[in-house]
Amino acid sequence: MAEYRKLGKKTKLRKALLRNQVTQLLYKGRIVTTEARAKEVQKLVEPMIALAAKEKDNYEEVTVKAKVARKDKDGKRVKEVKDGRKVTVYDEVEKKIRKDAPSRLHARRQLLKFLYPVKEVPAKGAGRKKNTKEVDLVDKLFDEYGKKYAERKGGYTRIVKIGQRKGDAALMVVLELV
Repeated sequence: MAEYRKLGKKTKLRKALLRNQVTQLLYKGRIVTTEARAKEVQKLVEPMIALAAKEKDNYEEVTVKAKVARKDKDGKRVKEVKDGRKVTVYDEVEKKIRKDAPSRLHARRQLLKFLYPVKEVPAKGAGRKKNTKEVDLVDKLFDEYGKKYAERKGGYTRIVKIGQRKGDAALMVVLELV
């Protein structure tokens, strides 16, 4: 018996397709695809969520001192003149950061190796490039899905059949996180 479905694609194309669908499933929570693709994506997503649930609390909070630029009411940096030059004024602030344990760091790197980076683009047209922001999908896995599925022993996804596709009569399904 085969270990995986070939999906009628060459290796590089198949891997790219599956990586993209796994990334979109974790980002959006549900995708519409064919049954064969959904079963392959399901085999990849389940261990990822299990790993995130296992490593969800494996970090320590550390307080560090950081220099932050002082800003005025308009959000611009405050500058003062020193030795004939304009210099930005910095304040020292204490921040709490999470320091991953080695096993969580390894899990984070394993997930980053597979998932594509996701950029969130605003809906309205003005400032689309300027207001884009990078979504940290691995943090979402650990913080949101890890806590949500901590008590669950498996079965994090569900496949719901929605009928045949009009063009080639392929069975279409909705793959969603439970």
